[in-house]
Amino acid sequence: MLLDQPLLRRLFHLGALVTRGMTLGVRGAAIDGQGRVCLVRHTYVAGWHLPGGGIEPGENAPDAMLREFREEAEIVPSGALRLHGFYRNAAAAGRDHVALYVAPAFSVLRRKAPDREIAECGFFPLDALPEETTRATRDRLAEIREGRPPAALW
Repeated sequence: MLLDQPLLRRLFHLGALVTRGMTLGVRGAAIDGQGRVCLVRHTYVAGWHLPGGGIEPGENAPDAMLREFREEAEIVPSGALRLHGFYRNAAAAGRDHVALYVAPAFSVLRRKAPDREIAECGFFPLDALPEETTRATRDRLAEIREGRPPAALW
């Protein structure tokens, strides 16, 4: 088949990227031993969210989540992350997808200082989330807490 040739296969994939415009991001749930979850408030969008962001070119999803935990919350997971679910984020764009990871164990290096991206970071009881916590964040945490399978949409 013609697409077995590496150059043609690469051109096909580049063409698909341009015409399809799919994006992929990660979010992570870090729940401590006291039943509190780490949430962040960004400087550029309203509400409290799970830490996360986009996957950089050449980066795999788990490594992106490790990076985002560190950048947004000063969290370093211990051991492997567990993939909870893969979602389509119809609110952001028609082709946006989010991989949600759970950090079974982690340490917090230091309190996260506000910066250009993160206005605030904190740990909140799962049964007393801030009022401004987004619907999607609440839904994902309920899935994890109740052992429900992931929904199709973020």
